[in-house]
Amino acid sequence: MALLAPSPRALCVREAAAAASPHPHSSAACSTVGGGAAGRVLWLWNGVGRERGRRERGQRVRAGAYFWDVSKPVEMEEIDSMDKLDDALRWSVENNHAVVIDWMASWCRKCIYLKPRLEKIAGEYPGVRFYFVDVNQVPQTVVKRGNITKMPTIQLWKDGEWKAEVIGGHKAWLVMDEVREMIQANK
Repeated sequence: MALLAPSPRALCVREAAAAASPHPHSSAACSTVGGGAAGRVLWLWNGVGRERGRRERGQRVRAGAYFWDVSKPVEMEEIDSMDKLDDALRWSVENNHAVVIDWMASWCRKCIYLKPRLEKIAGEYPGVRFYFVDVNQVPQTVVKRGNITKMPTIQLWKDGEWKAEVIGGHKAWLVMDEVREMIQANK
């Protein structure tokens, strides 16, 4: 059973045969989207617990989706001057592709924590360029151009214009989901 996902992740569906396994963790039938991890076996929770009743052997089990990341990280380019910011935005206009800019600071723990996760997302979207700006290392005119008030701020620019942003002050996995949604909506 092939399933489609908006990004290269693997979807695994637990079949009735896997439910009949005597082992509490049973393997799943997997299909991957985006390549790279085809054929890997995942161990799944058998679904029996306090909130669920006992299941008989061979009884059908509700299908669930389990994700793991199959993208390869892409190192983000640094913007350290107004000229480099203008070049990135010019590239966006010329190629009609989006540009994601991570506005961060070297003293910000959340910023440092999110950067490698954004590099993983960059591997999922090959047509989108990812950049980062250390606000303490650039002239304030660059920071004012981005209209940055909080960090980390992840902005999406397309056709030389600001389209959307995510202010990453909450849990990292929520920020990453919001960034993916922002890219999908403005691709």
